[in-house]
Amino acid sequence: MRILVTGGAGFIGSAVVRYLVSEVGAEVLNLDKLTYAGNLESLAPVEAAANYRFVKADICDRDAVTSAINGFKPDHIMHLAAESHVDRSITGARDFVETNVMGTFTLLEGARHYWNGLEGDAKGRFRFLHVSTDEVYGSLGETGLFEETTPYDPSSPYSASKAASDHLAKAWHRTYGLPVVVSNCSNNYGPCHFPEKLIPLNILNALDGKPLPVYGDGSNIRDWLYVDDHARALHLICSKGRLGETYNVGGRNERTNIDVVRRICALMDQLRPKNTPHEQLITYVTDRPGHDHRYAIDATKLETELGWKAQETFDTGIEKTVKWYLDNEAWWGPLRGGVYSGERLGVLKA
Repeated sequence: MRILVTGGAGFIGSAVVRYLVSEVGAEVLNLDKLTYAGNLESLAPVEAAANYRFVKADICDRDAVTSAINGFKPDHIMHLAAESHVDRSITGARDFVETNVMGTFTLLEGARHYWNGLEGDAKGRFRFLHVSTDEVYGSLGETGLFEETTPYDPSSPYSASKAASDHLAKAWHRTYGLPVVVSNCSNNYGPCHFPEKLIPLNILNALDGKPLPVYGDGSNIRDWLYVDDHARALHLICSKGRLGETYNVGGRNERTNIDVVRRICALMDQLRPKNTPHEQLITYVTDRPGHDHRYAIDATKLETELGWKAQETFDTGIEKTVKWYLDNEAWWGPLRGGVYSGERLGVLKA
């Protein structure tokens, strides 16, 4: 099996690449632009593998995309490349529209022309997996879960750009017959997560004795999914999912943001104790504009149709994650020192 992964140097993409190369044994071509969030160090375990290749390219570059697809001749394309941080989208929406919308369009067109040229078994086994987010559904109330049929209601430039790309992927299936499957996932966490996101930011701030920022009153709820569980799900959806369908991927691990940060503090108290409890570092900050209150995924379709189940609970996954950051300063140190030092993002000027 030959699989082209876009965004394979990112957080989720690198987990997918490591899984495909090491566990599945697929031949993998990783196509990544290497923006600030792309890190080839995340692929160190597989970089020398005979079944792994890397090409630096922008998914908005039609010639580069065409060359990569036609040269590699993939059986599957797993599209994960995206601008993904909500806060950055608030003050820099253009990058999100260009990459997430126009980049997806460019990739879909490259895949369509390639697929149209295939014949027989090669054409029959081709799949295009478009990987998206639960944020396209907007915000839930105190009860209920996002299902695959939940109407789209995005709140941020990021989620709006991903909603647009989801619609493009579905339209390319319905109009052109391109064999597309779409996935929408809940909040991922785990090793190699860029340190601007909630969990790695607070782990590293706690390690440095810095304030632990929590938006608003910390009551916003997210459904947490360990990234290696997500990687397994994506391979399954790409290989066996029904064409034209959407599959929601969630860990069934709902937590308020403040409870997540408190759990990090408790683990840091155990693993790297200081003179005072780490919880005293928690600092409530002005809420993010348009901050959705609650996300929660109903993964029943994925679990019943394809037999997937998350292997990590939040408690097991967060402990693994905290320990990974404590043991891997060589990975996050250069990022923390030169790319992103922990400053607040997405603040609108009055």
